[in-house]
Amino acid sequence: MTSVVAPPYYRLEDWQGGHRTQPQEFAYWVEEVTGTIPADLTGTLFRNGPGRLDRGGQRYHHPFDGDGMVNQVSFCNGRAFYRNRYVQTPEFQAEQRADKILYRGVFGTLKPGGWWNNIFDLRLKNIANTNVIYWGGKLLALWEAAPPYRLDPANLATLGLDDLGGILANGQPFSAHPRLDPQGFLVNFGVQTGPSSHINLYEFDANWGLVRHHKHPVAGFAFLHDFILTENYYVFFQNPVHFNPLPYILGWTGAAQCLQFDAEQPTRILVIPRQGGPVRVFLTDACFVFHHANGYEQGNELILDSICYRHFPTIDQQTDYQTVDFSRLPSGQLRRFRVNLTTHQVRNTLLLERCCEFPQVHPQRVGRAYRWVYLGVAADPVANAPLQGILALDVQTGRQQMWLAGSRGFVGEPVFVPRGEAEDQGWLLTFVYNAARQCTDIVILDAADVAAGPVATLHLRHHVPYGLHGSFTPLLFAEEARV
Repeated sequence: MTSVVAPPYYRLEDWQGGHRTQPQEFAYWVEEVTGTIPADLTGTLFRNGPGRLDRGGQRYHHPFDGDGMVNQVSFCNGRAFYRNRYVQTPEFQAEQRADKILYRGVFGTLKPGGWWNNIFDLRLKNIANTNVIYWGGKLLALWEAAPPYRLDPANLATLGLDDLGGILANGQPFSAHPRLDPQGFLVNFGVQTGPSSHINLYEFDANWGLVRHHKHPVAGFAFLHDFILTENYYVFFQNPVHFNPLPYILGWTGAAQCLQFDAEQPTRILVIPRQGGPVRVFLTDACFVFHHANGYEQGNELILDSICYRHFPTIDQQTDYQTVDFSRLPSGQLRRFRVNLTTHQVRNTLLLERCCEFPQVHPQRVGRAYRWVYLGVAADPVANAPLQGILALDVQTGRQQMWLAGSRGFVGEPVFVPRGEAEDQGWLLTFVYNAARQCTDIVILDAADVAAGPVATLHLRHHVPYGLHGSFTPLLFAEEARV
């Protein structure tokens, strides 16, 4: 049954509690569980996100600048083992020793000492904080502006940078949003930006053998965070932004704060054939897209479902993200774009008005016609607000099922764990910050009956800062969980 939450839906101070640094690393069996962990849930959930949000008494300007902390939850025989560890990059270790910020953040964090201590310092710190995925025998922590860091899946120890067998030359970026093709390929990209940009596209088999590699020039500055994979195409939304690097070079702001959204320019939909061929460009109304839900081919059309914002939701240098007014920021809404490959016509319709993010579908429906998408959503039906529930949306009929975590609960991305071929046959795993306990819960929902509420809630002994993305593998790694 859906939790009943009446306005006001949340208190800002409750939400703020999930943005605290977690300085400790843990490894323990989760003993406090409400409900029953499904006996058929076997494998490992990995999740990444910023774990350190301050250093030496200085808070990071934006949580996206925080150092990557990987969480591991191993499920076996109705029990769960939890572990977390920081990705031990050289930059992280140097800042740990110094106990102060030594590197500027992309989203506005500056080194202490004012602009004079930041001017002309354009070094990038690989924070490895956005996603974590196990593929082909490797566990990789991902951040889109640099190569991945390889971790030991048994204990999350950092093994070092991984250039994927020399494929990523000279520190080339490897996106934090790979897609897994149901045919058995990992597909990803990396963007080299500038006045003109280049997209590198990669497809790997199950042993990290390079199946395809394309490089395509793109006119203008390309802010590309995610992409859509269909059976025959890679699809990107090139947001209508301009980049003026001067404030960043002069040490006044972070690089992301130099992005200027241009509502007078269209969003460009880039369609690239997987078998090779030129980039085709289609135009639609100006919007900003971080994440895509799914896409597929239907005759001469591409059906593309994406989370759209009216403009880039940046936080300027004078604003404290902890006290941000959500009503002044645009909310993400799920829209469907129909791209006619013959006529070049693009139509878009609203699928979900409620503020939403972190869409997921059944892994076997990636790039294929589908029905169900699962998202983190706000409790408020129309206004921008923190994510406080999980919603299952039937994109064919509009039918919805929703579970809300209550006025003091704040959810993250729902990770879909299949247990059958049917689209709704699986478990949804999500981290929920529980402000009443000031700790984090891991909630398990039945994808076929989200509104029924948690099948099980694992109560951690501590809080985990709000995270970004994660993945699940049916393999069981933690040595402790095998006993």
